[in-house]
Amino acid sequence: MATKVAVVTGSNKGIGFAIVRGLCQRFDGVVYLTSRDISRGRNAVAELNKEGMQPRFHQLDITDPTSIEVFRDYLKNNYGGLDILVNNAAIAFKGNAPDPVAVQAEQTIFVNYFSVLSTCDFLFPILRNGSRVVNISSSAGRLKNIPSEKLRNRFKDTSLTITELSSLMQQYVDAAEAGTHAAEWGNSSYVVSKVGLTALTKIQQRMLADRDIKVNAVHPGYVDTDMSSHRGVLTIDEGAAAPLFLALDAPNSVKGEYVWYDKKIVSWEED
Repeated sequence: MATKVAVVTGSNKGIGFAIVRGLCQRFDGVVYLTSRDISRGRNAVAELNKEGMQPRFHQLDITDPTSIEVFRDYLKNNYGGLDILVNNAAIAFKGNAPDPVAVQAEQTIFVNYFSVLSTCDFLFPILRNGSRVVNISSSAGRLKNIPSEKLRNRFKDTSLTITELSSLMQQYVDAAEAGTHAAEWGNSSYVVSKVGLTALTKIQQRMLADRDIKVNAVHPGYVDTDMSSHRGVLTIDEGAAAPLFLALDAPNSVKGEYVWYDKKIVSWEED
């Protein structure tokens, strides 16, 4: 039987690091801790080694298609496939960031939506039947956070394609550049990026349903990490609980869902 493989993107610290820890404790297979920076990734592996965990490390920069392709080929050549993919890598500008709105919009959507999509485009073909994909979204990724009813209806349209969704995301970037985004999109690029990721989750599940692959989005809670400027109230291990539930424990009936940090399915579209 082929060795099972789990991958967590952006996992040298924070929630991703804790997800790797949890997988090492319970997953019957090889766990890959990945990060853009090689030294930080290896240091994170060494830290887990001290706890008796044995994750593997591979460099992965989700913003670099060549990096993703190299990793895909490595997994394919060494294991023949992939069984768990946790799309955790993301960025968030601080509230007092001096960068212009247009720059924040372009960079946030590029990393949190387009680069995750690119990662999926490379890695989904090597997912084995029965695999699980966990997209780390946010409470910010709830549809109610988009002011425009017209846009909300587009996002939740069950016939929406990835091409159409990507066009929507680009429309936001263009509106931010023109300074016309606030009325329809609101004032948070992070919100738009995570709404896009949750919408992507719904589409991916529809596309992969015939391969018995489960794709879910999760809000891990308000966690004490660099991303939250350490204002979060949950530990990273508490933040990893719901993602690990989806990766390892959720019933097969849980697919294409938006799950809260308490492991309960919530409506993406309603309050």
